[in-house]
Parts: sequence; structure tokens; C-alpha cells
Amino acid sequence: MTTLDRARCRMKAHPLALDAALAAGVLVCMVVGSFVGPRGDHVVSWGVRRPDLLSMFLMVLGAAALVLRRRAPRTVLAATGTMSVIEFVTGDPRAPVAMSAVVALFTVAAATDRLTALRLGLATMTVLTGAAMLAGPMPWYAQENLAIFAWTGMAAAGGDAVRSRRAFVHAIRERAERAERTREEEARRRVAEERLRIARDLHDVVAHHIALVNVQAGVAAHVMDKRPDQAKEALGHVRQASRSALDELRATVGLLRQSGDPEAPTEPAPGLDRLDELVGTFRNAGLHVEVACADHGTTLPAAVDLAAFRVIQEALTNVHKHAGIQAKAEVSVVRVGPHIEITVLDDGAGRTAGTQTGGGHGLLGMRERVTALVGTLTTGPRYGGGFRVHAILPVETRTRAPGDPV
Repeated sequence: MTTLDRARCRMKAHPLALDAALAAGVLVCMVVGSFVGPRGDHVVSWGVRRPDLLSMFLMVLGAAALVLRRRAPRTVLAATGTMSVIEFVTGDPRAPVAMSAVVALFTVAAATDRLTALRLGLATMTVLTGAAMLAGPMPWYAQENLAIFAWTGMAAAGGDAVRSRRAFVHAIRERAERAERTREEEARRRVAEERLRIARDLHDVVAHHIALVNVQAGVAAHVMDKRPDQAKEALGHVRQASRSALDELRATVGLLRQSGDPEAPTEPAPGLDRLDELVGTFRNAGLHVEVACADHGTTLPAAVDLAAFRVIQEALTNVHKHAGIQAKAEVSVVRVGPHIEITVLDDGAGRTAGTQTGGGHGLLGMRERVTALVGTLTTGPRYGGGFRVHAILPVETRTRAPGDPV
């Protein structure tokens, strides 16, 4: 910070001291001006004169009033204007008491709106100029009277210009601060959305694979003694499911690495091209699943393809968890116009049929995925038992703006 900037900061921190210094400067100018005046009829010839006691008293009062110009600008203008009129009527020779009124008018114009500055400027100009022309000892056309008119007009115009500049600078600063806040809010919103997306991916991966591991481990423990071959097969499925879970977790957590960290192994995001593999894991776990695809070979955007895969994965995981392995599930993928429709049904044959609305976040995660792509998700129990998950996703992806209706 430069010396000039530090001085400005000190002046802004002590406005009363600044006004007192200004009042003292105005008083010095008025006193000096009161002792110098034109000599004879020649304007260019100047001499020394001595103002009367009343003029000196009015100059001191006018300068003292300027100390309060920020706190009560209109009152100070009225007081200094009154003193100037008194000086115009009684002063001979005339003293420049009107200088304090000019400073007060400048302050009013800088502190109020343009209409108020115009009204008060015209009123002050009219009163002071009229009093100087009509009541003073000099003829009405004297240049001192015209100077009163010019100085009051310039004070009003200068104060209004300062007010306009302050308003302009304030608007620019406010716009910059608003833009900075908007950038910060946008950054926070993107971070929250990315965190939510990663949380959904982790939930889908963990819920699906851990559920399969749990079931296969239970099967292995049940048949270990009597049917070791079947137990060995179940443990193989456990190993395969755990390896798949670790691979997907590694790929998902790799998104959180910093730029300088070693690269994590990556693989393409899962999509409907891996539907058979997904259904196979559930069939190996003992769940009877039927699949019907009528998507006519539609190539989906990556986001829609991933969302469709995760919806089916979460829906089948819920069937496996809540309806049991005795339940039957049906998966259908159908292209209907500009949309792809995903439907997962189960017959609720297990002991906890129709209870897929547990305390987890699976249905909420599915809904958030579908809604983010401007799709719709319908879930609920079926008539006669079972549960239904129906998702409609657009073939052409379009993310939802914050203000769009759901």
C-alpha cells in the first residue's frame, strides 16, 4: 500500500477530522479574500481592505458549520445560505461568506439524489444571486454578483457528478462481488453434485456385490459338510463377486485422486452391454431372472447407459435382499420413441415380499440418477404381491438445470 493510499484510509476512518480541516481551509480562504478587493473602478487593480466585525463573525460561523456538513448537509446549507444573505445585505465592503454556502451545496448535491440536488441547487442559486444583485452595494450587473451565480451552479453540478461516480463505482464493485459469490456457489454446487454421484456409485457397487457375497457365503456354509463340490462352487462365486467389487471400487475411488497421485487402473463405465453379465451374477446366486430386450440396438449416451445399468442393478439387488432367492424377477428394456424404458418386476414369493422400501438409500439413489437426466422413476408394490420399478430415460441426454421442475 502506497503512502497516498494509507493517507486516504486514515481520512476515511476519521471523517470529522477531515471536515474540520476542510472548514479551516475554507476559513483561511474567506479571511484572505476579505482583505483583498478591487480598487476604484478598475477591476484589474487590487488593493487591501478591512472587513467589518460582523463579516468576520459570519465567516467564522460559516466555516464552523461546515464541520457538520456530513451529519446534517441540508441544515448546514440553510445556515450558510442565511449567513451569506446577511453578508450580502450588510457587508460593505463585501466578504466572501458565500464560499461556505458553495461548499455546503456541493455536499448536499453529492449526498442526495439528482432531483433533490437540482431543486436545492436552483433555490440556492436564485436566493444568493438575487440577494447579491438586489440588496448589495454594487450594481446588479457587477461581476461579483455573476460569480455567485456561476459558483453555486458549479457546486451543484460538481456534487452531482461526484455522486454519480460513487454510484457507478459501487455498482461495479457490487457486480464483481456478486459474480465472485456466484462462482463460489457454482463451485460448491458442482462439488456437491460430484460427491453425490460418487456416493451413488459406491452404494450401488457395494450393495450389489456384498449382497451376492453374503448369499453365496451362506450357501457355502450350509452345504460345506454334505456337498463340498457345491460349497466350492459357491466360494468361487464369492471370490468372483468380491473381485468385481474391488475393481469397481478402485475405479470409482480413482476419481478422487489428486493430479500428482499415481494413476489408478480404469475401465469403461458399465452399461447395458454388460446386462447379461449382471444378470448372470444374480442367477449364480440362485435368483431366477428373465430378461427381455427390445431396444433395437439403440446406442445410448454414456450417462444414460450407466444410469440404466445402475437402476437394474439396484432393483435386482433389492429383489434379492427383500424378496429372497425364491422370488422370480423380470427385466425389460424397451425403446419407446425418444425414450428407453427400464422395468424390473418381481413376484414377491419370498418371506419379505413387497418390502423394498427399507431404510436404505437404494430407491433414493435410483431416483436421483434418473431425475438428473430429466427422466422419471416410478416404484411401488404390485397388485397381488411383489414390487415394480419403472424408469423412463431420454435417449438424448440433457441434464436438469437447478430451476427446472422435477
